[in-house]
Amino acid sequence: MGIYRIAVSRDNLMFAAGHFASYDGDRVEPLHGHNYRLGVTLEGPTEQNAYVFNFVTLKRMMKRLTDELDHRMLLPLHNPLVAIEETADGGVIARTQGRWYRFPREDVVLLDLPNTTVEMMARYLCSRLRAELAARADATHLTAIEVALEESFGQTAFYREQLGTE
Repeated sequence: MGIYRIAVSRDNLMFAAGHFASYDGDRVEPLHGHNYRLGVTLEGPTEQNAYVFNFVTLKRMMKRLTDELDHRMLLPLHNPLVAIEETADGGVIARTQGRWYRFPREDVVLLDLPNTTVEMMARYLCSRLRAELAARADATHLTAIEVALEESFGQTAFYREQLGTE
């Protein structure tokens, strides 16, 4: 028996975002940004119409997720080297190693992640897609999701999850 996969990677599945990641255990890189490009692969048997999943539906779902991150500052909530504070006047302050930044809350995405590496961002996007697919009757037959996230040309992280297994 064969295995079917579909993959989507389009020019509009991109987002530009700022971040700083920790590295080498105790260092934090300077504030900078990337033009991220997303690719998604779904795996599973074909359904009644001989699709693994409808391409148009998948592209719309992923575009909505990338739009949430586009032109935002991405901050990790669980990094011991980055302290995040939400202010009463609608701001977010990020403090790290003698530097601090203040952003308007609407320009920030606070992520339930230990770091804003491309690996963690790929896992985050996979988790968001998995949650959306779990709510859909037309996705119950899917067996795996893989997210490819490119942060710059030639630098891509892949994150894959099997579905339907506990």
